[in-house]
Amino acid sequence: MKAVVSLLILLVFSSVYFVNESFAEIPQNQAYLLEGSGFAVTEESIKISEIDLGLSSQQQQGSTINFLTEDGFVTLNDEEFTISNLKGKFLREGRYIRINGNIESSNGFDTSISFFGRLVEKSKDATIYGFTGRITTPDDSFKIVYITKLSTLSKIDAMSTPSNKSENLTIHILKDSYLQKTTAYFSTDKISIKPKTTITIVNDDIVPHNIISGHDTGNRNNRYISDGIISSGDILPGQSVTITFNDTGFYRLYDPNYNWMGIIAYVYSDTNTVVLGKGQNPSN
Repeated sequence: MKAVVSLLILLVFSSVYFVNESFAEIPQNQAYLLEGSGFAVTEESIKISEIDLGLSSQQQQGSTINFLTEDGFVTLNDEEFTISNLKGKFLREGRYIRINGNIESSNGFDTSISFFGRLVEKSKDATIYGFTGRITTPDDSFKIVYITKLSTLSKIDAMSTPSNKSENLTIHILKDSYLQKTTAYFSTDKISIKPKTTITIVNDDIVPHNIISGHDTGNRNNRYISDGIISSGDILPGQSVTITFNDTGFYRLYDPNYNWMGIIAYVYSDTNTVVLGKGQNPSN
């Protein structure tokens, strides 16, 4: 087990050594989604761990840019921890990321995390970071190794509307999504929106789809568990359904009959802009 963990850490740091001369070019006052997965390890066990955080960069001070962690979660196998009190910084214009603070388990126990990320590679769509650090629960201390993707969520100015009305955006279920032969199953599978936004999901596929919300288990064969918050019912080919998000938070939308089809919806508290991001399907 120690050999496996040592190899994982070596691979992460070896990759970083060769490429971290590139810049992440983190702008101020920008919304991001940090998502990734890896392993949480003790002497006795290895658990699959996942991280999904909504971030907003703040003012720059020297080469450091603080960011707010507005919402999100961390998982250890099928246990999900929600954000309680996290602080973060982009260091050296984004070459490094530091995240420290507390997350909260479903039973209310506080768990602390301390992560340090190094830039691995940057593309026009996202920036890849390798993270190491610790997750410390009341019962155990896990060493973590993650590979994560930091995606920019581009801002779209909201039209002025009365406060009792919602914004609306449309997402299409793509044709032949049920066959799992394509790399994208929705016209966008990652959205960041303000509360009271309504999304319209249009079924362009040739079979019915049912969109519900739930938690990611990390198990490929049984990826999601319903949380009972959202359920569209059957959306027949050519038909559509609307879903309004009234409360802030992270939502995972998926089709229980085709569990490779998923959308991450991040509902944040900003009332001045609507944010929409496009990325690869998180189930890939």
